[in-house]
Amino acid sequence: MTCQETSVLILGSAPSALVARTWPRECFTHIVAINNAWRIRRDWDYLIHPEDFPAERRPAEVSSSQRIVTAEEYVPRQNDFGGFVYAGGTMAFTAGYWALSALKPDILAFFGCDMMYSGSGRTHFYGNGAADPLRDDVTLRSLEAKSARLGLFAAAQRCRTVRLSSGPSRLVFPSASLSDLTTTPLLEFTDMRAALHTENKLGYYVASGQYWEVEHRFDPEEIDALDQKWLSAYRVGAMDNAT
Repeated sequence: MTCQETSVLILGSAPSALVARTWPRECFTHIVAINNAWRIRRDWDYLIHPEDFPAERRPAEVSSSQRIVTAEEYVPRQNDFGGFVYAGGTMAFTAGYWALSALKPDILAFFGCDMMYSGSGRTHFYGNGAADPLRDDVTLRSLEAKSARLGLFAAAQRCRTVRLSSGPSRLVFPSASLSDLTTTPLLEFTDMRAALHTENKLGYYVASGQYWEVEHRFDPEEIDALDQKWLSAYRVGAMDNAT
């Protein structure tokens, strides 16, 4: 399949992510690898990782067509979408917002980012790792709500968000296959105003992106109520889209 639209693969490190090694490159205009996921395919375009990503896990060589994205770039771009407290403190969501801002895609397709952890066995394709969603973090109380928010912001830019997995997922995006990426309908996004109003009223914004340094400012119950508004807005958008 050759995609005529700007289609971005956001590739994470779940054990299932190794399946992406065999996918035709022409399905995507860009591949964004998160942390260790650059090891899965050599033809990635962007590697996005936080400042504390160990140097020994970074690629030894980067070609002229590849670029590494760090906090110096992704923090201000995520701030354009409201900041880390509202958008969620996982690199999967950060990669999504960065791609929306930098690449202006028509399709954001996530794979290896379902954030499902059984508590036993391998957590990542390379073995066991420290998974962001398992942290006790005020921004990660509802991964479903954070993905709903990302999906709505993407829809407001005329971008569709999907996941290329068929099993359980913390992402609320519809499941799609490589062959139907371009046929996924666009989510309705007009119902997101109430959630945005609540965000503006709360004012939980940290320009540096280091929200954990001032976490005492944030009321978890207020964040939970906000998360429900984002989930509700996404459900309404999905229902409107289906009618």
